Amino acid sequence: MPITPFLTGQPFEPEVVRVMSVAFDDVCRSLRLRPGSDPESEIVAKKIIELAQRGVRDAAALSARVLQEIGRGK
Repeated sequence: MPITPFLTGQPFEPEVVRVMSVAFDDVCRSLRLRPGSDPESEIVAKKIIELAQRGVRDAAALSARVLQEIGRGK
């Protein structure tokens, strides 16, 4: 699922949105969340958006950082 429903007017370039969507799917899969259905998926999306705003623009790095920040990563 794309991360776009969670962006609410955030000005990201299409490539960044694609990278964020890949990271969102990866993290949700790792946590066994159903994007959009599980309330926790919104927390994941907000973390990804926050990190992307701070300049993290790699899907693997976004995924790893989100998992680490919520206490599920290495």
